Amino acid sequence: MILALPGFLYYLLTVKGKNRYTPLPFYGSKTVAKTSHRVHGKDIPDTIYHKLDEFKLTDQNGKPVSFKNFDKKVFVAAFFYTRCPEVCNTVNSFVDSLDINYRKNKMVHFVSITVDPEHDTQPVLKQYAAKFKPSDKWLFLTGDTSTIYNLAHNGLLVNASKAGEGSFILDDKLILVDSEKRIRGYYSGTSRPDVMKLKDEIKVLIAEELRKVDKALY
Repeated sequence: MILALPGFLYYLLTVKGKNRYTPLPFYGSKTVAKTSHRVHGKDIPDTIYHKLDEFKLTDQNGKPVSFKNFDKKVFVAAFFYTRCPEVCNTVNSFVDSLDINYRKNKMVHFVSITVDPEHDTQPVLKQYAAKFKPSDKWLFLTGDTSTIYNLAHNGLLVNASKAGEGSFILDDKLILVDSEKRIRGYYSGTSRPDVMKLKDEIKVLIAEELRKVDKALY
């Protein structure tokens, strides 16, 4: 048994460990590439998944934010506006709980993006963010409307539009994005069960990201 134990542990780590969770899906358009990769001696066509385009916004401290801030990171995105009724506060309260839970994990970041940049300037966002006491990994972002709405509609594939003075239509979704800027999950930001699912699936995505760079464990 002593001789067999190392082999059994290796089996658990390299086989069972890698298959404990169902891989997260990819959202958005998919294209079959002309290239391929080999799996168990077979050529498998590569798939090109929908990715976010580069964006340039400003955080609550007046600092520029782009993809460089999330290099080799995963992040959760949400849309809101400071004059929003209870829904936005509920969504950001759940983001706050996730921020606290993953505060020590340098790989996981969060962004709350205003859909009302004309009102939600940098000082307004700073005041709004202060009530949550966010970590430095949770950014509240503003910018020009064309960038924000393009990021919502064509990048993160959610609704965000102005309905009238001080009124907006937006999804309550929390969107999970991997290090290659591909969408890996949508979750209702007003549903505790959905947020608990997101909390677990962040761990699945972290494990996937680490497998990209880690060497064999044994």
